Order: sequence, then structure tokens, then C-alpha cells
Amino acid sequence: MMRWWWFGTAVEKPEILRELQQMKADGIGGVELAFVYPQVLDNPTKSLINDPFLSPAMLDNVRYAQSEARKLGLRVDVTLGSGWPYGGPATTLKEAATCLRTVEIPLLANATTLPKLKLADGESIISISLVNGEPKHWDAATAQTINTNEINNFTASTIPRTALFFIQSHTHQQVKRAAVGAEGWVLDPFSSQAVATHLKAVGEPLVKAFGPTPPYAVFSDSLEAYGADWTPNLPAEFRKRRGYDLLPHLPELVAGSTPSAQRIRHDWGQTLTELVDENYLNQINNWAIEHHTKFRSQIYGTPSVSIFSQRLVALPEGEGPRWREFSTLRWASSANHLFGNNITSAETFTWLHSPVFRATPLDMKAEADLHFIMGTNQIIGHGWPYSPPQVGEPGWSLYAAAVFNNHNPWHPVMPDVARYIQRISYLLRQGQPANQVALLLPTDDAWANFSPGKVSITEEMSHLITPALMSAILSAGYNVDFIDADTIKRQGLDDHTILLLPPTDRIPVETLQRIYEWRRAQYAISTDRQYDVICYERCPSIDPEGAPLPGMTGSFLVAKNLKEVTSEMLNIAKPDFTMRNPDGNTAGQVGFIRRKLPNADIYFVANTSNQPIDTSATFATTYKSAEQWDPDSTTAAPATTSAQSIHLAPYESRIFIFSNFETVTPFIDCCPELTDISTDWKVNFVSINKTLTETTLTDWTANPATKFYSGEVTYTRNFKLDYAPKGKTYLAIEGGTPIDPNPPITQQAEKAEDIRNPLITRPGPGMRAWYDPPIREAAIVYINGQRAGSLWHPPYQLEVSKFLKSGQNNVEIRVYNTAINAWAALPPHDYAPLIAKYGDRFQMQDLDKVRPQSSGILGPIHLIITDSQ
Repeated sequence: MMRWWWFGTAVEKPEILRELQQMKADGIGGVELAFVYPQVLDNPTKSLINDPFLSPAMLDNVRYAQSEARKLGLRVDVTLGSGWPYGGPATTLKEAATCLRTVEIPLLANATTLPKLKLADGESIISISLVNGEPKHWDAATAQTINTNEINNFTASTIPRTALFFIQSHTHQQVKRAAVGAEGWVLDPFSSQAVATHLKAVGEPLVKAFGPTPPYAVFSDSLEAYGADWTPNLPAEFRKRRGYDLLPHLPELVAGSTPSAQRIRHDWGQTLTELVDENYLNQINNWAIEHHTKFRSQIYGTPSVSIFSQRLVALPEGEGPRWREFSTLRWASSANHLFGNNITSAETFTWLHSPVFRATPLDMKAEADLHFIMGTNQIIGHGWPYSPPQVGEPGWSLYAAAVFNNHNPWHPVMPDVARYIQRISYLLRQGQPANQVALLLPTDDAWANFSPGKVSITEEMSHLITPALMSAILSAGYNVDFIDADTIKRQGLDDHTILLLPPTDRIPVETLQRIYEWRRAQYAISTDRQYDVICYERCPSIDPEGAPLPGMTGSFLVAKNLKEVTSEMLNIAKPDFTMRNPDGNTAGQVGFIRRKLPNADIYFVANTSNQPIDTSATFATTYKSAEQWDPDSTTAAPATTSAQSIHLAPYESRIFIFSNFETVTPFIDCCPELTDISTDWKVNFVSINKTLTETTLTDWTANPATKFYSGEVTYTRNFKLDYAPKGKTYLAIEGGTPIDPNPPITQQAEKAEDIRNPLITRPGPGMRAWYDPPIREAAIVYINGQRAGSLWHPPYQLEVSKFLKSGQNNVEIRVYNTAINAWAALPPHDYAPLIAKYGDRFQMQDLDKVRPQSSGILGPIHLIITDSQ
């Protein structure tokens, strides 16, 4: 699927239909309608009109788009709002995102009255306390609550004191990247009424526009209600749920640092999680069901949702391929594994190889494979910008995203890229997940670490679950799901064989009891250790209230360091995927995921690095027959369960199938003969009708006349064969150079470019394939007028046997680069008039990197003729 951005919304029906038809031709299975900021001022003479959000004209375009998409067999989802997070003009300040604000005022010696405090619109004083000490250096243990009748008559003191005013305030966050007419406050995600208002004002008209065929799903983007940590009825809800009054404890909540304060913060965080669960997630999910659709939601960020929260929606979604550290992508795939959802979708290609138009099919594969090995099996591409013909080339784009529409010259290979993604997605939906390790997320510790303005469980997990711990698990040959205490308390540990606890202080007694019983039950079945519990560094010692735990952790294994963690895991269960004597780099570069079927095992194995991999591996399958499948050509070859050779080019992948069925007959290529056809190519720059003869293959940018060329270039030549090959024959374009992902850079540049080690892959500027390929950026090969296939990732090699004949043969290679070369020749766009009318709603990213990129065929071309047996 593709996120389809409608800018403004300035869209027209003919272009809506054309883009839907193009997506269908590309093999894209559906769209998510996303309404964002304007790109242009109204210009009726060019039919460019920003129809306001939810206006009759805009909703009519929604109706038309969904109707035409259905005719094409495309799925249609819709975002229940414009930009993100939810909110807009229907959200009043009273229902806007709320926060706790603390004002500290020093009191003069012997003061008996409080100064009058000026409040902003919508603010109210929740509570007032007096504490000993000066502002920023006061003692919460001395707090004395001041009642309203004591404000002008409290006891004097010679000790320096500070008055603490606790104020219910607002974050004043506006909806980000809003379309025209969608501007307004971000709603209060803890408030049932605020969410209900939004659903009525925004959700109802959007879904009504779909008529009798509702959207497949309604969508909520990542929860980015920054700073939202309060809601008007929080004191009452806290008292009802936790059994005591929060207000007298606000000094401790704000100050932190003591065991008592951590308990208060824990209970406050837990209450916030329960409120967003009930009033946001559960309410919207129920609304979706009532409207005969499903709720797809990215459930992470702020406010304080937990992994257990994801049980409340039909389609939890992830984002961010941080393979070897805590990731909200694995957070979502784990939840889907735990709660029985077979599909894990992920927002993919966000920030891919910034700036816009720079991302290539190879970049797409590099990121998609990381998603797959982390449990994703539905890619939501980010994205497809609606772009009308009258705005010219390269067209509109989101401020910080890849562009996958046909304004990018390499688009002719998109159907092949889509087929690859579809094949892997389909395979990874078969059977059941089979990750061996369950890694406990210490949610109770995260709540205890909350502080005003910082109430994100996922943000806390990025500190509590270290990259070193994740790497130790993965490099040992295991795959891993996250789990939390509430999930274990509710349903146990499912089919996981190892429960690993990171350094953890708090755990609910009920959860500990379930873990203890699970371990005891496994040992009752067999004394052969195949299931067990490992505490890394220490076992939890207190319950959420700070009381000592009963002695159930005494039988758990304790690993003092990561080496012991690995050793204990290996003693418990054989790893799913064991490489023979891998060095540190190889172990950190090859990733896998397994799915188990009633009569087979499926393994997807990917090289995530820019270096070739040559190793062997053993698979922990009980089946005897094995095949390896090429996900591009779909050819199969025999494999083995142990000491299986793994030869992968940079960013290449393989599928291994294990069963008890008969496997394919071995097919061996031998005695390769190499024929060099690197010279004497006729090169035609199609859109400018410029033809050259190249005795040596040359970068397009080396010629001033083609330096800024973006588009298709055909390479043609003839070659003679004395006889039609009897064995397999390949056309190979060789070469390619790894790029150092960690060049010497300044701290300022690192902040701007987000350049990081690819073994810990993060979303953001810099996510890319660290490789200069011999084709820049993709090609389609024709032999004797017949399409032989496309070349868009290593190894750049195609089997062409069936297209060859004795005598003269013709080869044509159609090469496509990116739009960035032509974009670099254009003058900078003047956004000042747009900003003057609509405000500064977006900032184009990395414009300093808009420069011509090497293009064309840059490596030697060979025919490899083999004698196949």
C-alpha cells in the first residue's frame, strides 16, 4: 500500500483516476488517503484550488477516489483527520491537549499571604503547596497543601520557603502539517469527550463520503501529543483507580528522586495509560466497528500507551527499522504476535535517503528487508504524492519523504520492486510466528521514571532496553518478541521458550506468579531445560508499590553480563539460526525470521550490510527436506538443514523452506565462460533525443550536456554467438562499491544528517543503502526485443538463456536514474508567498544536498555462459 498525500487539498478527478490507475499498474495494492498542507496558492486558471478540509468539494473527491479505487480492486484506508495528531477546528481549547504546569515563587521571610498569579486563557489552579527551600532547590518532604481559604492567612516562617502553584494548562500544540481548513488544537487524548467531538466532527463526514462501501480501515498516525500529561478529570480518576488523592503528592511527583516519588509517578503514569486506552484507543476502535471498518493505529510515543494497549485496536502498526535496539516496529509486530493478529503493517521508507527524489529501489529493499526480519508483513509506503501535470516536473513531494510515483524516472521498475515486497509479505503471513525469546519490557519501571512533560513508555524503553542487549540476543541466533507484565498476567508466555528480563526493579506480584508457574510447569513436563527465565544483571526485587517481592525469583537464572546471557540462552534452547564461526561483523549483518506451518518451516534470511556474505548456517528445524528460493527469479535450488552455504551479495536475501516433501533436482552451473560486452554501446538519451557511441561506459554527469539529465537512457549493441547456449547464460553488470557509513563528520553535521552505523538502523535522514552500485539506479534488459527482467539491487545479474539464439543477438538496456539531477538544475523554489498566506507549515529537508548524482551503467558488462547439469 501507499500513503497517498493530497496537498491542500488541491486535487482533480482526472488526475485522481490517472494516479490510481498507475498504482494498479505498478502492483500497489491500496492507498491510505492522507490530507496535508497546501503546496500552492489558489490559481483557478490552472485549475489549482485548495478545497478546504471537509468541504463539499473535498468530500466529493474522496467519494470519487474511493469509488474508482474499488473498481480497480484497490484497498482504501483513510486518516481520520488532516496532518497529525488528531485535532483541528472542532477541538476547542477546553478539549485541547492538557499539561501540568508548575510555577515556583519564592516567599519572603515571615510571609503569610501568597502573591496573585496571572493565568493564561484556559488555565486553572489545581493545587498550591508550600515547601522549605528556594525555587529549584526545595524539599518535597516538607510540602504543606494550602487550601483556598488559607491563601491570605497561613502561618509565617523564618525559614526560606517556596510557593508551588500547580496549574492545569495546555500544551498549545497545533495539528502538524494541516490542510487548509484543518488548522487547530491537538485534542486531549485522555478525554472521552474530546475524542468523541473529533469523531463526530471529522470522522463522521469522512466515512460518510465512502457511502455504502466504508473504508477498509481508519488510521491514526503516531501519537505525538507532545507534553500531554494531564486531563481535567485526572484527580478524580486517579483517586478512583489508585485509591488515594494525587493532589497532596504533586510536589513529590514534580521533584522525583525518592522511592515515594517513584511510587507516585508510577501510579500517575499507569493512570494516564488507562485513560488513553479507554478514551482514545478503545473509543475509536468501537466507533470503527460501528461504522463497519477497522481501526489501524500507530500506538507509541506520547501519551503513555503500552504494548498491552495494542490489544484494543484491530490493526496495530509499527514504524522505524531499528533492528538491533528497541524499536516501535518490533513493539507493534510483537503485539500482533501476542494478540493473535496475523498482519503487521508498518509505515515504511519515512525519511528514506533524504532529500526527496534521492531514494532508489535499492534503498527500498535495504529498508524493507529490515522490516521483514522484525516481523512486518505489510508495507505501507511513505509515500505517493499527488502531483498534477500543470505543476511540472519533478512535481510535488512531502517535505521529508521518498517519492514513489511516476515522476521519479526509475519508476518503470516499480512493478518488480512491488512483486518482491508482495512475495515476502505473503510468505511471512503463512503459519504462525516462531520467535523463541520473549523480552520483558519493564513498563512499571518506565512509569516510575515518568516526569512532567515526559510520559512516553516507548521513549523510556529506548533507555531500558539497550542496543547491546538486543544485539546479544540476535547475534546468538535467536529472534525476539517484546512482552510486558500486563500481557503475561493476562495470557502467559504463549509459545516462547526463553523469558529474558532486562535489569528490572518492579514487577507486579500477579505477573511474577504467572512466570513462576510457567517455569514450574515446564520443568514438571521435562527436566531437560528447553524453557527457562533469565534475569540480566538482577531480578526484580519490588512490586509497583515499592514493597519487597515474595521469593519466587530465587529459581530464576541470573546472568551477570551479556556473555553469560548468551551462554544461558544456548544452554536452554538451540538457536533458530546458527552461523558457523561468524566474526562480529557477519553475526551483526545477517538477519532472519521464521514462520512455522503445520507441515513446514519458512525462513527469510537477509544480508543487511553493504558487504558480500560468505558463510554457512544451521537451521533449528525438525524437517529433513530443504529448498532455497530466489525471491526475484522465483527459482528453487536444493538446500540442507545444517552447514548450508550462505552466499549473499550486499543487501541480498533468500528464502529457505523446510518440509518432508520431495525437493527440487539439483542444478549445477559449471565451467563459466566470460564474454566481455562492455564496449561500443550506442547510448540514447530518450527525452532529449541525444545519441552517443561509448567505447567506454561513462557517467552521464561527466558530460556537461547530460549532467542534469533525469530520465531514461537506452544502451544498445549487438553480439554474435556461434551457437545457442545449452546451459544457463547470465547477463551481469559487475562492480559496486561499499560506502563508509561513518565518515569523519562534525557533531553539527551528525545532527543534521543523522549518519549512523547501519547495524543500528534508525529512521530519519540518512536511512539508505550504503552502496554505490554499478547501475545508477535501475535498468530493464531486453534481449532480441523480449523483456528479460530488471536490475535494481545486487547482484546485478539476470538469466537470459531462453532469449538467446545462434548468430546475431541484440541487447538493449534501459537505464533510469532519479529525478534529483533535473531538480538540481532548477532555481530554488520561493515558498514566501505560500508562507505569507498559510503560515510556515512545512520545511523542505536537506536542500543543500540537491545536486546531480552519478548516473548510468558504471561497471563492466559480461555474458556468463555456463555448462549446466
